[in-house]
Amino acid sequence: MSDFDGGSPTSPSSETDDLLSFYQNAVLSGCSAAFGRSYRIVASSQSTIWSLYPELADSHRKLLVDSVLATGFPRTIDISAGAPRKLFIFCAENGLLGILELREHRHPPNTLHPEDSERILLRHQAMHDVLTGLPNRRQFSDDLDGHLGVEGGLSLLQIDLDDFKPVNDTLGHAAGDLVLQWTADRLQALVGDGEVVYRLAGDEFAVIQRGGHTDQAERLAELIATAFKEPFNVDGIDVFVGASVGIAIAPQDGLDSEQLMRAADIALYAAKKDGRGRARLFNRSMLILLEQREILRRSLRVALQERQFFIEYQPIAETGTVVGFEALLRWQHPYAGTVPPSLFIPMAEADGLMGDIGEWVLEQACQRAANWPKHLAVSVNLSSAEFLRKGLTDRVARILDSAGLPPERLELEITESVLLERTANNLDALHTLEVLGVGISLDDFGTQYSSLAYLKNFPFDTIKIDQYFIKDVATDEKSQTIVRSIIALAHGLKMRVTAEGVETATQASWLQKNGCDRLQGHLLSAPMPADSIADFLRQGSMALQSGRARLTN
Repeated sequence: MSDFDGGSPTSPSSETDDLLSFYQNAVLSGCSAAFGRSYRIVASSQSTIWSLYPELADSHRKLLVDSVLATGFPRTIDISAGAPRKLFIFCAENGLLGILELREHRHPPNTLHPEDSERILLRHQAMHDVLTGLPNRRQFSDDLDGHLGVEGGLSLLQIDLDDFKPVNDTLGHAAGDLVLQWTADRLQALVGDGEVVYRLAGDEFAVIQRGGHTDQAERLAELIATAFKEPFNVDGIDVFVGASVGIAIAPQDGLDSEQLMRAADIALYAAKKDGRGRARLFNRSMLILLEQREILRRSLRVALQERQFFIEYQPIAETGTVVGFEALLRWQHPYAGTVPPSLFIPMAEADGLMGDIGEWVLEQACQRAANWPKHLAVSVNLSSAEFLRKGLTDRVARILDSAGLPPERLELEITESVLLERTANNLDALHTLEVLGVGISLDDFGTQYSSLAYLKNFPFDTIKIDQYFIKDVATDEKSQTIVRSIIALAHGLKMRVTAEGVETATQASWLQKNGCDRLQGHLLSAPMPADSIADFLRQGSMALQSGRARLTN
């Protein structure tokens, strides 16, 4: 339990079992251990003077309390209802109001001892966040431990702001501080009796809700997620900062604070993974999924050494003729089977492994392409982790020399996310690769930022239109307008256009008639093992033959 455990207001050496409490704007701000035990509360329970001492709400006694605040003079107020009971009410430092519950053998002190006053203030400051005024992580830990020992259970809501970092980055830390203060106000306005809001760190908040009722916790969490769909207005600018919420219930989700916080964190992770701006209640399946991810993460560290990675190649065609292949990384886990790149590549990037993995892919692809017919090129994806790693251009040059592959037969594919940071360095690296003769392709165009400044400032040879726009390009007018615009823009900038995800001859025909240079997708072929390329080139697939006939008509 988080309680004020110093001496009484009479002397720092007096007994420590006084029923002593402190209030800020009538809300409980601190209390002695004895008070907390007696009233079965914690210091940040957001109880008020009137809920703890309803006798003071009577008009005459309330006037006496107001007079203490107005004049600073302490008063003794009799609240007896049968047994003798008196309260000594006084003003403490920093605007706090103190109440000492007197026993029969105690006489009201004349004033608060200065050493006790200072201790009260220090205690309050140590347990509250300076920026928002909310109870802090230390108070949260004490309160959580205290509540877990109380019958009836509790609910823990872990809250994380979505898209808060861009506020600091674009509008400055002063604006970020305002948003955090308004976040505290917004959360405070949503909670009720028995619910306490805490600021844990940065943009992380929490709510402890007494009772442990799942429906009640989910209602509050949904209220929070919904409330943060409304923007904050900073100097006339609408700032949208969402909130994701993870919910854990005691005792079923955890018997101690560590277990309960881990459960709430896992639920919060699920809320963010499901799209953010929403609430998720912890369940055991979340833990199983997380454990599986951690097993994969650990396995990833040895996958390269144990030769679990392999590369498949998907053809790229121009007017019905194969002009190259894209190298696609695959992971064959010994127990989990084939792991999707969308799952393991972000893990590898986060763990700093993508540099070594990417270098291996580039080496393998270049060595394989060196044995292909000389008119065929190979495309290799570069992750942001690889691109930002020092010595990129030297590595590419070394690998090309080692494989004996001419630079013009290599195309490196990057996404716009690679270009968001360190723009000057990125530009230098791309220009150096251009000087080497390596082709540069902008992948997944249209799905991220699609900044025209990138097209103006960076030396791309190819723009790849994402399959999202290709899947209904033969029938959807909006997709057709977008694809036509991308093709015209690229050609105007002297760049080639490749369409990804081409599945049907109808799509291929529409794209060819509208000037798309190259096609890639299952119409030509699914990704294939390296050993199948020779047969594919020699015999051709039925899909390729069909596609070539249509494209040349």
